[in-house]
Amino acid sequence: MIKKIKKVLILAPHTDDGEFGCGGTIAKLIEEGCEVYYMAFSVCEQSVPYGFKEDELERELMNATRELGIPESNVIIKRYEVRRFPEHRQEILQDMIDIRSKIHPDLVFMPTPGDIHQDHQVISAEGIRAFKHSNIFCYEMIWNNISITTSGFFKLDTRHVQKKADALKCYKTQEFRNYANSEFVFSLAKTRGVQIGCEYAEAFQVIRFIS
Repeated sequence: MIKKIKKVLILAPHTDDGEFGCGGTIAKLIEEGCEVYYMAFSVCEQSVPYGFKEDELERELMNATRELGIPESNVIIKRYEVRRFPEHRQEILQDMIDIRSKIHPDLVFMPTPGDIHQDHQVISAEGIRAFKHSNIFCYEMIWNNISITTSGFFKLDTRHVQKKADALKCYKTQEFRNYANSEFVFSLAKTRGVQIGCEYAEAFQVIRFIS
């Protein structure tokens, strides 16, 4: 499949969602020569922990995507207020249509339709509308998913999982979260690898696969 994929778009409701959801796969796709774009819809100024600057998450995003190998010019940042995405569905859809017209992605990663976070739900629903002619893989965030259909997998090597872990280390503001550590990153990748008989993997809910 990777040989047919040339342009990839990551839809991240908030900074770090893309890294948590598919950081290892991003590293692998870049290694294989894919052109990867990352679109974050909020830098979450309202949620920055006490003691950090208001724009800290934006800086962390740039550091993390650089760690994964995404060029700075391929990182698109929007500034919707966190937890208020449902009020801006049409604007968000238009942003997606605009980037679709610009880069024509072959493969789009986004949250699952069953994600319980309201912002993630909007990005998933509007993403499926906007990219109906692209391959769509939805990444898991197990703290937001009551259940997920693991119908697609990317096999990963240790170096890909390590890249994901290193990228997440750039988010000093998120270190307090019990899933923001290398142990969790490797354990989930190991679990998904067991499902398909390899050492490590990331799992996805496949919405559309075009051969």
